[in-house]
Amino acid sequence: MTFVRCWEEFTRSAEKLCSSNPMKVRVVVKYRHCAGHLSIKVTDDVVCLQFETDQAQDVKKVEKFHGQIMRLMVAK
Repeated sequence: MTFVRCWEEFTRSAEKLCSSNPMKVRVVVKYRHCAGHLSIKVTDDVVCLQFETDQAQDVKKVEKFHGQIMRLMVAK
């Protein structure tokens, strides 16, 4: 599992992963209320990318990215 610190790097890597094999990629979004952390994980069982944040402003970025990645997976 690879935790990616930079949001731009995470989105770039995740989109590349989804483009390579959209039928095997899974996306998991998880929020832990007790810790106030939002995490998103993109995996194809070989490569696993994770991003975690506790900033409220990043929630909108994650929501927008989740919509983009779902459209990318459905379009292929």
